[in-house]
This record gives sequence, structure tokens and C-alpha cells, in this order.
Amino acid sequence: MKLIVGLGNPGTRYAGTRHNVGFQVVDSLAERWGVSLSVEKFHGLFGDGTLAGERVVLLKPLTFMNRSGKTVLAAGRFYKLELPDVLIVVDELALPPGRLRMRADGSAGGHKGLQDIVDRLGTSQWCRLRVGIGEAAGDAADYVLSPFGPQEADFMRRVVQRASDAVECWVSQGVDLAMTRYNGDTPQT
Repeated sequence: MKLIVGLGNPGTRYAGTRHNVGFQVVDSLAERWGVSLSVEKFHGLFGDGTLAGERVVLLKPLTFMNRSGKTVLAAGRFYKLELPDVLIVVDELALPPGRLRMRADGSAGGHKGLQDIVDRLGTSQWCRLRVGIGEAAGDAADYVLSPFGPQEADFMRRVVQRASDAVECWVSQGVDLAMTRYNGDTPQT
């Protein structure tokens, strides 16, 4: 069994913002796999399905970004998951727009949503897929909470599809192959 958690902020105010790329990837996966994310469970929107014979749980925390660990901890405990079976999908300021970086473990790198997960789980040894949104020209908080412009939105739709491909590779073939295939990849604008 695999747990995939896309980080973001709930509500229409935050839909389409840079900080909600994790939500967009989970929504894309739910659409691909025919999974409904209409059930509230583990302090988030929950759905489950099967990919390549593997049961997969999708979650979008309703706790807001900086409290995402509450959702991850609740689901992980309920399903008694091993940490390598957990994948967190998150936006990343330090990567150019569209660049993907999958890792089997690592630091929070200043991301408050990831830091809350580290704090609540007591470890950083779980998988993460960072999706580059580019550096902020001004205030980082304003930047991540701003929506993509029309041209950026078209580009990011392709990025979300590529990130969804990376997640499917992680589920069916493991983190090492997913890192080899998708790290550093940036779709053309």
C-alpha cells in the first residue's frame, strides 16, 4: 500500500496558487485513476484506488499547509505504513518552474509544510516529490499564495501531468527509477 499526500491550502481562495501544486498533482492522479476525493478522513480529503496491483491512498490535507503533518501522521498510523511507502508532493521555490526532484528522504529545506511532517513523524525518512515553482522576486509568502498567470498556468498543467507520471513510476517501479527518470526534468514552456 502507498500513501500519496499532496500539500496545499484548502478553499477556493487558494485554488490555482503556486502553493497548491501538490493538490493539483493529487487531483490529476485521482482523475487518471477514477478515484473520488469526496470523503473527509484523516483531517483531509481522502480517496483510494489501485495502480499496478498496488492499493494507493490519495490525501489532500484540510489542515492548511503548515499543519500538514497532522494528516500524514493520522493516515500513516491508521494504515501502519512503512515510511518508504509515503510520498509527499509539494511546491518548491528553490527549483526552476517545472523542474521535478524526487528524493527518498531529506530535510524540509525551509518548507513549513514539510517541516510540520518532520516534526510530527519525528523523522524525514519518507519520499517527497518537489515541483519547482521558481524563486519569488519579492515576498515569498505573497508569491506562493498568488495564482499562476495564464501562460504559466498552461505550462504548469503540463508540469502537473509530468509530476503525475513521476508518482505513477514511484508506485509501480520504486523511488530509484522515479528519481532517475524524472529528477531535473523541465518541460518546455
